[in-house]
Amino acid sequence: MKYIVCVGDGMADYPLEDLNGKTPLQVAKTKYMDMIAGEGAGGLTKNIPRGMHPGSDVAALSILGYDPKKSYTGRAPLEAAAQDIELQPGKIAFRCNLVTIADNIMRDYSAGHISTEEAAELISFLNNKINIPGIKFYPGVSYRHILIVDENILRQKIHTVKCVPPHDIIGQHTEPNFPSGTGAEFLCSIMKKAADILKGHEINTVKLDLQENPANAIWLWGAGTKPMLEPFEQKFGIKGSLISAVDLLKGIAKLAGLKVISVPGITGFFDTNYEGKADFAFNALFDYDFILVHVEAPDEAGHSGSITEKIKAIENFDEKVVGRLLKKVVDTFKEWRFMVLTDHATPISLKTHTADPVPFAILGQNIKPDNIQSFNELSMKKGKYKTQNGHNLLKLLFSD
Repeated sequence: MKYIVCVGDGMADYPLEDLNGKTPLQVAKTKYMDMIAGEGAGGLTKNIPRGMHPGSDVAALSILGYDPKKSYTGRAPLEAAAQDIELQPGKIAFRCNLVTIADNIMRDYSAGHISTEEAAELISFLNNKINIPGIKFYPGVSYRHILIVDENILRQKIHTVKCVPPHDIIGQHTEPNFPSGTGAEFLCSIMKKAADILKGHEINTVKLDLQENPANAIWLWGAGTKPMLEPFEQKFGIKGSLISAVDLLKGIAKLAGLKVISVPGITGFFDTNYEGKADFAFNALFDYDFILVHVEAPDEAGHSGSITEKIKAIENFDEKVVGRLLKKVVDTFKEWRFMVLTDHATPISLKTHTADPVPFAILGQNIKPDNIQSFNELSMKKGKYKTQNGHNLLKLLFSD
């Protein structure tokens, strides 16, 4: 049996006046997700356990079958794992965004989706200028980077420090949202030093001349220590793989022993190589019985508050990933199951994640249809699987 899971990050939303009271998922043309819902069965999945922050990290752990309440230690350790950064005992990883702050307002959580090459130069510059024993910056992709800190520098356990994700405070004053709690003073001092250093860098002066958002500050959040995940193959008895442009997903995969498959041209943004993800996923199924394909674009549209881009990203996901991959699977393999879902909602009206239950649907071998005609937040409430806890979804997918 071949098992395929396609995740459209942040696809779920709230009804919008501009869409006559419908959600982007209801308005978008989703031929293939609708077919999976109509010919298969589904429901809603609660990927964010009660009381936990509605991050993609928590949701991704759930989707891959790990209960976040037992396995989650923070976002940054997962991204560190993606970069093969070995997080030793006593070391704390922080997610380090390059951001744009103007007049003490968080203007852009991604510094204009800065290029990876420019970002690497700025992170290297920070390492040279902030020469403090016990800390080190590691470059990542675009605006997403890692800072490793010795726990003894903070003089407190990491759970005493509260950090706010930058995409949750767009348009808000930064000072009230700086790291807080015992041990946060050091983190705030690093952030302020970095801002003083970055504002004069040539990359940022050029960006200002071009009227682009400069990477004039860093924002630290998502702190944690290394988690321990039971190997996926040991847990489910299935050899698996994963495709994503996002380090967070790749880090979870590496910690779980899943094969991370690289695809040229995937960006984690609107311009990602959708077709390449589908084609590489199909090829992976000859070596692996499980593949998860993750697409970030709908989530980015939600954060930016763009209805047009969100609908377009959902349609691209449906046609170029779900449809393209489903056709190949149907034509090639005799026994298969195909699940499509979103990890969490990223409502246009809020520009951030929520913990609402979100739709999922499964098509394939021995899945009896429940005759839902469309894949969206409202219709899937009527699915036969009702509302599931996210970490049980794979058990449902793999069940006889």
